[in-house]
Amino acid sequence: MPGETRLTVFHDDPFWVGVFERTISGSLSVCKVTCGADCNDFEVYEYLLEHYRELEFSPAVETEVRKTADNPKRRQREASRQLAAYGIGTKSQQALQMQREMQKTERKQITRAEREAEEKRRFALKQEKRKEKHRGH
Repeated sequence: MPGETRLTVFHDDPFWVGVFERTISGSLSVCKVTCGADCNDFEVYEYLLEHYRELEFSPAVETEVRKTADNPKRRQREASRQLAAYGIGTKSQQALQMQREMQKTERKQITRAEREAEEKRRFALKQEKRKEKHRGH
């Protein structure tokens, strides 16, 4: 079953935000992109073409995939319903939250490693100074 990708763009004052939702075989992954203060269709399309492969999607969340009818009127009603709805779905919010938590733990691990490396460097420097003092002239 091929995947489906959906882009929702909404205004989250003061910026425009784009949420990419990727559904592949019952798994939903999400990526949130802040567009800036001014955003038009051309810029969104250009960004999509140039940077889609660089997007970091969240870990997959299981979701049910509904088959929609190929009725054009139904599709039009569904599109207008989605345009009227503000923001993103709860499954997407869960996926974004998981992504934020993963990035937070990665950031904590990196800062912990940097702090320990700095402490080791300072300790080695202090030990070297002590040796220099005991050597004499």
